[in-house]
Amino acid sequence: MSPWRKRMSQQAADTQVRDAKTASDTAPQAPESTQSRSDAVQRTSMVGALNLALGHEMQHNDRVVMFGVDVGTLGGVFRVTDGLTERFGEERCFDTPISEAGIMGAAIGMAMYGFRPVIEMQFDAFGYPAFEQMVSNLAKMRNRTRGDLSMPVVVRMPYGGGVGAVEHHSDSSEGYAAHTPGLHVYTPSNPSDAYHMLRQAIRSDDPVIFYEPKRLYWEEGDLDTSANPLPIGQARICRPGEDVTLISYGPTVPMALAAAETAAEYGYSVEVIDLRTLTPFDEHTVCESVMRTGRAVMVHEAPQTGGFGAEVVARITSRCFDYLERPVERVTGLDVPYPPPGLEHLYLPNEEKILGAIATLYTEND
Repeated sequence: MSPWRKRMSQQAADTQVRDAKTASDTAPQAPESTQSRSDAVQRTSMVGALNLALGHEMQHNDRVVMFGVDVGTLGGVFRVTDGLTERFGEERCFDTPISEAGIMGAAIGMAMYGFRPVIEMQFDAFGYPAFEQMVSNLAKMRNRTRGDLSMPVVVRMPYGGGVGAVEHHSDSSEGYAAHTPGLHVYTPSNPSDAYHMLRQAIRSDDPVIFYEPKRLYWEEGDLDTSANPLPIGQARICRPGEDVTLISYGPTVPMALAAAETAAEYGYSVEVIDLRTLTPFDEHTVCESVMRTGRAVMVHEAPQTGGFGAEVVARITSRCFDYLERPVERVTGLDVPYPPPGLEHLYLPNEEKILGAIATLYTEND
């Protein structure tokens, strides 16, 4: 294991030890749980919430299995699967060779025989060797068999930058998955969504690519395991506003909220939308907001050209053209390979860049 991975693993370990104890002490809950609200609410990190969701679903359904590189004994590089092998045995949570195409192919085969595999690509870019399997088989099998074979596979993808990692540990490849018919793409921005959306993903009969923002793994938040989650495909309005619609997902949601708070000090009322899922995409919530505000900014970490934000902007322009006061702005990663850790602050979106885009929307036309 590289020194960087060891450092990240140790950083995750302290938080996860506490969260893993919570996961083992809390009875797994199916959605129909009668657990009281006061007992179900807890403070946890995103890593802890994901671990809890996996444990609950594995106990709820013995056809749920978890596998990938280092997810067994080690508990994953980020400790998301910590303790699951001990709790459920090596037949339910186990390590694999370093062969991402093999991991994906095995999951497809197991799904054909009635299992619900959850697999981990240790880092986003490590999943590229499995791309052919994902696009040609995982995404198409249900259609290819005219619905006879469902594909209840969840592919967990730690993604994004902001953690001081090297290039192939910091990719944002969600655009590839969102462009592939047959795949659903989820990306939570907080522990509560991480817990509920992962459980929803595992229960889906369609394949889900579940993008987990690494920079938010150790951010804590309240989790109510007894709450009724938002339906999949419904965006969340995190902060209401009247002047500008700020659209984001995954790792950029907290910086969007911070920018909205700062903008309020200068008299701008900014509405923040967390898409939560890219496919399905909640066009209604986005366009309804833009029709009210007349101005919009799209934020994501992936490079601008061909990024998912381009599709969002196209939808807004098509449906909301007569309501727009100014063209939609985008704040994204740069169209270059991901830079070394010391330069990633220049590459990534941040609060200052978002505020600059908001200001541009109010600049007088030349």
